[in-house]
Amino acid sequence: MILIESFKKLDKWPIVQSFKMVTIDVASSLESFRRFIISSTCKSYAPRSYLDDYEVFAEREESLGSIYVEAADKVTLKKIRDITFVNARDVLGIIYNSKSGNTSLKWRQIKRDSGKVTGEASSNSLTNLAESGVLTLDWVENYLKKKSDDKKPEEVTS
Repeated sequence: MILIESFKKLDKWPIVQSFKMVTIDVASSLESFRRFIISSTCKSYAPRSYLDDYEVFAEREESLGSIYVEAADKVTLKKIRDITFVNARDVLGIIYNSKSGNTSLKWRQIKRDSGKVTGEASSNSLTNLAESGVLTLDWVENYLKKKSDDKKPEEVTS
């Protein structure tokens, strides 16, 4: 079993480099997925008040790797660089596609602010998913254990 000391180095692990895409199917809070999107796109230049406001989400046009928030009530706040910040309430779903095209994730509401994240993620996105709380330490440990077990050669008995 591989011990995990820090999510910050997740994308540097040799086992993570051995695969390109990871299938994600995990329960997640809306806030964790919101933090994932912000850390993946605009954390360095988003206004501090937007980072701290759980109703502010980032959206991006389709040509740049789309991010779309589906909500019962949504108001555009401000566009900074390629990100449009929106205030959204009663979020039903979020579609996230990275600029590189290597990550494609969807968050769907199950109950209030609880939902499920499904899709494919790159090793880069795994780091942000873990740091934002979408993926737990247990999930990462189980995934890495499964991957290392898959790589073991089968024993031949005679």
